[in-house]
Amino acid sequence: MRWFAIALLALLLLLQYPLWFGKGGWLKVWEYDRQLQQHREANRQLEVRNSGLDAEVRDLKTGYEAIEERARFELGMIKPGEAFISLPENAGQKDSEAAAIDDAPQ
Repeated sequence: MRWFAIALLALLLLLQYPLWFGKGGWLKVWEYDRQLQQHREANRQLEVRNSGLDAEVRDLKTGYEAIEERARFELGMIKPGEAFISLPENAGQKDSEAAAIDDAPQ
């Protein structure tokens, strides 16, 4: 009777092997599911980026405001009669830090 139980257990293990480790087994399915989730997330991010680019292209095709904005910020162009004043981004932070140091008790 003991040999019969061992044989049945071995048969059960042989039948389970393809289910877990075979070509279409559970481990492969879980791996493919994980890859699918990663691809869906990447596609979602690309769709967001593409919709932004699409809006920018439509704006460039229909109006001159976007072209003017790009010329001002990317090329530093100004209109005739305008005065261009550039403020460094960190200037405000350094001034507030210096004021905080001057106000500190000594």
